[in-house]
Amino acid sequence: MFENKDESRTSISSLGEFGLIDHLTEHFKITRKSTKIGIGDDAAVLDFDAKKQVVVTTDLLIEGVHFDLSYMPLKHLGYKAVMVNLSDVYAMNAEATQITVSIAVSNRFPIEALEELYAGIQAASEVYKIDVIGGDTSSSTSGLVISITAIGLVDEDKVTKRSTAKEGDLLVVSGDLGAAYLGLQVLEREKQVFKVNPNSQPDLEKYTYLVERQLKPEARRDITLLLKEIEVLPTSMIDISDGLSSEVIHICKQSKVGCNLYEDKIPLDPQVISTCEEFNMDSTTIALSGGEDYELLFTVKQEDFIKIKANPHFSIIGHMTNESEGIHLITRANTKIQLIARGWNALDEEK
Repeated sequence: MFENKDESRTSISSLGEFGLIDHLTEHFKITRKSTKIGIGDDAAVLDFDAKKQVVVTTDLLIEGVHFDLSYMPLKHLGYKAVMVNLSDVYAMNAEATQITVSIAVSNRFPIEALEELYAGIQAASEVYKIDVIGGDTSSSTSGLVISITAIGLVDEDKVTKRSTAKEGDLLVVSGDLGAAYLGLQVLEREKQVFKVNPNSQPDLEKYTYLVERQLKPEARRDITLLLKEIEVLPTSMIDISDGLSSEVIHICKQSKVGCNLYEDKIPLDPQVISTCEEFNMDSTTIALSGGEDYELLFTVKQEDFIKIKANPHFSIIGHMTNESEGIHLITRANTKIQLIARGWNALDEEK
């Protein structure tokens, strides 16, 4: 994508490491009271309320493994890299407050490309009201690598873990599932068409929602705020990055419970259903194994049913059972099938 030798491009070497950091971060503003010292010193200094607990999470995005720059715009990539981390913070029922951003980049990327990447990071920080407080830059011999660490705050009695679901709890998911994976399939198909015929122009209009869910996902900060508003404290929670089946199994194993997940309750967007038919794919399989939805999957006590049931943001998709009963999908035909994790595995090079 950036292999041309256009002399109008600004090389990274023209600025040097510290000049590059200054250049890429000059527009980031500090907005959080807890940020005492941000970018520009040896380390950031944060001053948190002693009544709160600190949440920290890190994700690594590697070119050729987690993203493909032939169809992923750099601005979208910067935005998505932030979302991937914020989603983990919100899954702990915490408020995201700061991030650090580190990149390793090869000399095939000009300064202008990195400006686009950081414009996406800046947009995310402004929308989600977080401070960018530091990071690192390095050279790379194998493409672009992005590492973001996110920091958040949560009241001690409001932390939601994967390991605290109870038998009888309701299983709830936000939004809808499967769209991000199908968006990836659409983009991959168009990439193959372009290789055969570089003059072809992709028509993505009927896949708008799917492609957006893949290229520009949103972390569900609104869900944690909504749960607080309706006075529902989840008994457990996890974000859906690796596919619904994997996340359900994580909660069950760590909470030592079983689960009945109902196929007909899994929320699917109409565009997911129609595209599955076009691609000859099973929509349930896509929802269970697709990944990258970044919705929140959580459990609640049965007495909270009345607060959840009519809310359009939530779907009750199952309930937790005794561990001895196992983890099952109840099909539309009312058949019980053992749930198996076939979601994304970052260490599986064949996927």
